[in-house]
Amino acid sequence: MAIQFINQTSTETADVMLEERVMPPPFYQVVLLNDDFTPMDFVIEILSEVFGKNLDVATQIMLKIHTEGRGVCGIFAYDIANTKMDEVLKRAQAAEYPLQCVLEKM
Repeated sequence: MAIQFINQTSTETADVMLEERVMPPPFYQVVLLNDDFTPMDFVIEILSEVFGKNLDVATQIMLKIHTEGRGVCGIFAYDIANTKMDEVLKRAQAAEYPLQCVLEKM
Protein backbone atom coordinates (compact mmCIF):
# COMPACT_ATOMS: atom_id res chain seq x y z
CA MET A 1 0.00 0.00 0.00
CA ALA A 2 1.48 3.36 -0.98
CA ILE A 3 0.59 6.56 0.81
CA GLN A 4 1.54 9.90 -0.60
CA PHE A 5 2.62 12.61 1.82
CA ILE A 6 2.69 16.28 0.80
CA ASN A 7 5.31 18.48 2.41
CA GLN A 8 3.56 21.59 3.75
CA THR A 9 6.62 23.81 3.19
CA SER A 10 7.26 22.80 -0.41
CA THR A 11 5.49 21.26 -3.33
CA GLU A 12 7.44 17.98 -3.06
CA THR A 13 5.64 14.75 -2.48
CA ALA A 14 7.03 11.57 -1.05
CA ASP A 15 5.69 8.10 -1.65
CA VAL A 16 6.11 5.88 1.35
CA MET A 17 5.49 2.17 1.18
CA LEU A 18 3.76 0.82 4.28
CA GLU A 19 4.18 -2.81 5.06
CA GLU A 20 0.92 -4.72 5.15
CA ARG A 21 0.95 -7.43 7.74
CA VAL A 22 -1.14 -10.46 7.10
CA MET A 23 -2.02 -12.33 10.25
CA PRO A 24 -1.75 -16.11 10.07
CA PRO A 25 -5.05 -17.91 10.34
CA PRO A 26 -6.05 -19.15 13.79
CA PHE A 27 -5.49 -22.81 14.52
CA TYR A 28 -7.91 -25.22 16.14
CA GLN A 29 -7.39 -28.34 18.23
CA VAL A 30 -9.50 -31.32 17.28
CA VAL A 31 -10.47 -33.01 20.56
CA LEU A 32 -12.11 -36.40 21.09
CA LEU A 33 -14.26 -36.76 24.21
CA ASN A 34 -14.60 -39.91 26.30
CA ASP A 35 -17.84 -41.84 26.61
CA ASP A 36 -18.74 -45.18 28.17
CA PHE A 37 -19.85 -46.93 24.97
CA THR A 38 -17.41 -46.33 22.11
CA PRO A 39 -14.88 -49.20 21.96
CA MET A 40 -11.22 -48.34 22.37
CA ASP A 41 -10.41 -50.15 19.10
CA PHE A 42 -12.80 -47.85 17.23
CA VAL A 43 -11.10 -44.77 18.70
CA ILE A 44 -7.69 -46.12 17.65
CA GLU A 45 -9.09 -46.74 14.16
CA ILE A 46 -10.34 -43.13 13.97
CA LEU A 47 -7.00 -41.77 15.16
CA SER A 48 -5.15 -43.88 12.58
CA GLU A 49 -7.38 -43.37 9.56
CA VAL A 50 -8.61 -39.80 10.03
CA PHE A 51 -5.59 -38.25 11.77
CA GLY A 52 -2.80 -40.43 10.34
CA LYS A 53 -1.46 -41.52 13.74
CA ASN A 54 0.61 -44.69 13.97
CA LEU A 55 -0.55 -47.47 16.29
CA ASP A 56 1.63 -46.41 19.26
CA VAL A 57 0.61 -42.74 19.12
CA ALA A 58 -3.06 -43.63 18.52
CA THR A 59 -2.99 -45.93 21.55
CA GLN A 60 -1.42 -43.20 23.73
CA ILE A 61 -4.07 -40.67 22.68
CA MET A 62 -6.86 -43.22 23.19
CA LEU A 63 -5.61 -43.93 26.73
CA LYS A 64 -5.46 -40.20 27.46
CA ILE A 65 -9.06 -39.85 26.27
CA HIS A 66 -10.06 -42.83 28.42
CA THR A 67 -8.30 -41.66 31.61
CA GLU A 68 -8.59 -37.87 31.34
CA GLY A 69 -11.89 -37.59 29.49
CA ARG A 70 -10.48 -35.92 26.40
CA GLY A 71 -7.51 -36.00 24.06
CA VAL A 72 -6.11 -33.75 21.34
CA CYS A 73 -5.93 -35.50 17.98
CA GLY A 74 -4.27 -32.69 16.05
CA ILE A 75 -3.98 -28.96 15.46
CA PHE A 76 -5.10 -27.55 12.12
CA ALA A 77 -6.40 -24.48 10.31
CA TYR A 78 -10.18 -24.16 10.70
CA ASP A 79 -11.27 -25.73 7.40
CA ILE A 80 -9.09 -28.80 7.88
CA ALA A 81 -10.05 -29.17 11.55
CA ASN A 82 -13.74 -28.86 10.71
CA THR A 83 -13.45 -31.45 7.93
CA LYS A 84 -11.72 -33.90 10.27
CA MET A 85 -14.34 -33.34 12.97
CA ASP A 86 -17.12 -33.98 10.45
CA GLU A 87 -15.40 -37.19 9.32
CA VAL A 88 -15.12 -38.44 12.91
CA LEU A 89 -18.77 -37.68 13.64
CA LYS A 90 -19.97 -39.35 10.41
CA ARG A 91 -17.95 -42.49 11.11
CA ALA A 92 -19.16 -42.65 14.71
CA GLN A 93 -22.77 -42.20 13.65
CA ALA A 94 -22.45 -44.84 10.92
CA ALA A 95 -21.05 -47.27 13.51
CA GLU A 96 -23.78 -46.22 15.97
CA TYR A 97 -21.32 -45.00 18.61
CA PRO A 98 -21.83 -41.81 20.64
CA LEU A 99 -18.22 -40.64 20.15
CA GLN A 100 -18.04 -36.83 20.28
CA CYS A 101 -15.47 -34.57 18.67
CA VAL A 102 -15.11 -30.82 19.18
CA LEU A 103 -12.92 -27.97 17.96
CA GLU A 104 -11.14 -25.59 20.30
CA LYS A 105 -9.57 -22.38 19.05
CA MET A 106 -5.91 -22.02 20.02
